[in-house]
Amino acid sequence: MRSIFFLKFILFFLITVLISCSDSEPKSLTPKEQEEKDSLMTINQDSIKQILKKIKAKEKAALLDALFKKREKAGFNACVLVSQRGQIIYQKSFGFSNIKKKSPLTLDSEFQLASASKPLTAAAILLLKDQGKLKLTDTIQQFFPDFPYPNITVLQLLNHRSGLANYIYFCEPYCDENNCYDGKVFDNASMLNIINHTKPNVYAKPNKKFEYCNTNYALLALIIEKVSHKNYETFMKEEIFIPLGMNHTYVIDVKSVNIFPHKTIGHTPSGKEEDEEYADAVLGDKGIYSTVGDLFKFNKALYSERLLKRHTIEEAYTGYSNEHRGARNYGLGWRIVDQGKKGKIIYHNGWWHGYSSLFYRRLADETCIVVLSNKFSRITYQIQDILTILDGKKSDSEIEGE
Repeated sequence: MRSIFFLKFILFFLITVLISCSDSEPKSLTPKEQEEKDSLMTINQDSIKQILKKIKAKEKAALLDALFKKREKAGFNACVLVSQRGQIIYQKSFGFSNIKKKSPLTLDSEFQLASASKPLTAAAILLLKDQGKLKLTDTIQQFFPDFPYPNITVLQLLNHRSGLANYIYFCEPYCDENNCYDGKVFDNASMLNIINHTKPNVYAKPNKKFEYCNTNYALLALIIEKVSHKNYETFMKEEIFIPLGMNHTYVIDVKSVNIFPHKTIGHTPSGKEEDEEYADAVLGDKGIYSTVGDLFKFNKALYSERLLKRHTIEEAYTGYSNEHRGARNYGLGWRIVDQGKKGKIIYHNGWWHGYSSLFYRRLADETCIVVLSNKFSRITYQIQDILTILDGKKSDSEIEGE
């Protein structure tokens, strides 16, 4: 029975690919072909129902709803999506997009991902690598000859082993309260200019140790622009967001004049609107807005070669910092918890100007948990209770906040 189902599934997949890849006008199906297609669609839906029944999705959804309603009473303000075995079992919004105006959040609400933007920036660099347009062994000076620190590679930017100082701190003295540098908006180019002219002290020699640093990903955004001959916003939209159907995902900065009707506002823990502006226009380390549903689409694409080659995805999930023993590590744009025979947890959190984000992926059973909040709270990162519901037992999984 399983072999028959598998053959039918492959046949359906091949028919779908042939239809979508055809350069000619779509051909009308004969009644028999249409009947076969409908039958295969039914089989696929039946298999999804079987998965949901097997993992007790309905029961888990009820428990998750009770958990998040309890958190809502404590001030939780966020959108949530939980999936297991690749299937969404729970998604819901709690609280407000704009607390002052009492405009409610919806599942289409778009949140600043903060550092959870890093996996997407890393994917863009790895895509350029797969396209043969750069190598991970390329140095920054190959793209920017005036860069004052030699021998720092693209790989070391991706895995936070560059040794560079964090621009958030060394650039601030050169910027005024209106996010201005040298008479213009403080952005990635401004950051690079400050590095080239002031040569701030580094934390360590290249590849000496792991040091999480936003400068790395701001530089990666500049490299994307240099190699692709497109600005970061355009490249991300055309090469990642549109192909993956991430219709509510975009790059935004303080220079943008576009209107985004589903964009949320960041709030302090007390619910006051966040009004800080410094460094908002620096992109790559942050600056991407998205929804829980769109991040789920990105998650799904990484279980296939729809975006990146399989060996490239494995490179991204490899830990590169082994100075200290333990399960925790950092790959290429992802934090990692290696659970040995249980497999790897691949995740990234974020925090910036009133936003906190959790993007958690457990590869062994295709579990994905996305929590996007526009009222900063460390509750966003509390995942043990969620995993206990999913696994039916107390979870020992620990992840880092941001």
